[in-house]
Amino acid sequence: MKFSIVIPARNEAANIGACLASIDSASAPYSGQVETIVVLNRCTDATETIALEHAVRIARDDSRNLSKIRNAGARMAMGDILLTIDADSRMSANMLVEVDRKLSSGKFIGGGVPIRPERLSVGIILTGLLVLAFLPGISAGVFWCYRRDFEAIGGFDERLVIAEDVDFARRLQVYGRKEHKRFGTLWRTGIVTSCRKFDKFGDWFILKRPLMLWRAVRGRDSGISDQLFYDFQR
Repeated sequence: MKFSIVIPARNEAANIGACLASIDSASAPYSGQVETIVVLNRCTDATETIALEHAVRIARDDSRNLSKIRNAGARMAMGDILLTIDADSRMSANMLVEVDRKLSSGKFIGGGVPIRPERLSVGIILTGLLVLAFLPGISAGVFWCYRRDFEAIGGFDERLVIAEDVDFARRLQVYGRKEHKRFGTLWRTGIVTSCRKFDKFGDWFILKRPLMLWRAVRGRDSGISDQLFYDFQR
């Protein structure tokens, strides 16, 4: 198996189909070499039924902890290359080709991709610029690396309840330097992701709460994580 793609999912019936369809398209050049693992988390809707229509593998983890949820899927992975993507995102059709190209070069430890919101506004654009300024050199959206390197750094840190992706990117970046490899961004590809948190809380909600981003990046504020993820109504 060449690729394993891990998707955490809690009540994602409205989005999981489009996400999996995008993976099916990206998998076309690698017939029989891609597995998708959907990690069901406290689902009460049709997420599992829709996922199984795409011949995915199913894992289950009811933790209120995205690190544990992502790691549960990674432990099932059989592919040499591991990717993570959220259920409300859609990858471009050339995603796996670009990941393969970067990793095969031997110059990259892994990395992320550009994130394109499904809609734009002044508030969303300024929030994106703030995040870029706050987290220089880090990209996310889809994490990609060899599974052996994911395991070498211990996967996602299960002590964190939020910003586990930022922490993972930083640790992968540091590990890459030791291996004389770069943390990269796949500028020729990317994802489109939903704006449901902006739809719910308003396009300016992060900019109106400048301390929220700082508190969130520290990774241990369960109040923020519950509001934005674990209690968020989909």
